Amino acid sequence: MLIALTGGTGFVGGRALDRLVDAGHEVRALTRRPRPARDGVAWIEGALDRSDSLDALVAGADVVLHIAGVVNAPDRAGFAAGNIAGTHAVVDAAARVGVERLVHVSSLAAREPALSDYGWSKAEAEHVVEASPLVSTIVRPPAVYGPGDLEMRDMFRLARLGLALLPPPGRMSAIAVDDLARLLVSLVEQRSARACYEPDDGCTYSHAEFARAIGRAVGRRVLPLPLPAALLRLGARIDGRLRGQRAKLTPDRAAYLTHPDWTADPARRPPPSLWAPRVDLAQGLADTARWYADHGLL
Repeated sequence: MLIALTGGTGFVGGRALDRLVDAGHEVRALTRRPRPARDGVAWIEGALDRSDSLDALVAGADVVLHIAGVVNAPDRAGFAAGNIAGTHAVVDAAARVGVERLVHVSSLAAREPALSDYGWSKAEAEHVVEASPLVSTIVRPPAVYGPGDLEMRDMFRLARLGLALLPPPGRMSAIAVDDLARLLVSLVEQRSARACYEPDDGCTYSHAEFARAIGRAVGRRVLPLPLPAALLRLGARIDGRLRGQRAKLTPDRAAYLTHPDWTADPARRPPPSLWAPRVDLAQGLADTARWYADHGLL
């Protein structure tokens, strides 16, 4: 098959790209800057706000896999541009050239659009997809981790010190990036009706349980310290002043984290005939910790 891919230079998209090529598919992947030549991949220089590059990306494709998005932005407009307008542009390009299918990567945050600008933008992007003429599959991953991820690096660094600074008590789901990539390839290859899936590793965790698992991955026993919502918001302001655009804890993310239930809905899990997780939490976190150590990131 010929797959048009956005986000192929990112964490999740890069792993999906690897698996698509390994499965024998031809991939056209959007990129903002020149990339080394690679068998099975045609790099299309451009961006989501350039209709010419999107037309070149999707022309003749069997399916579009839209992973690109914004997870951090300085304001609501930044999220709207990256997640809503960007998705609209991809959908419009696919419709213009006659592509019929779309696999769209969203987020569990879309279930609670009033909590954060990020969640609002992902929910609005889903509405764009649902209103399109394309046969679309929406995937709402929970927390995604694995080798190559930098979003959770601070948690691993703190765990080496025996600490875990957490949001107020709540529960969450998680998925290893390799498992998510396998699901995306399966969805690209199948021809199904519209659906919305919430995949995970088959378990749910309290924040403290997840933190202790990270501690075990780095060989330390950690002390989970749940923070009140007000203190979390203060921490976000401090992180912004210290690290600016590189801050991982933003006010918007603090609002998202205070929600007590980020678990996947069992009714929306992909059917076992389509996909099942293979990477358990202990193995996935150990692989992640090893990757951080090998790259001098701990």
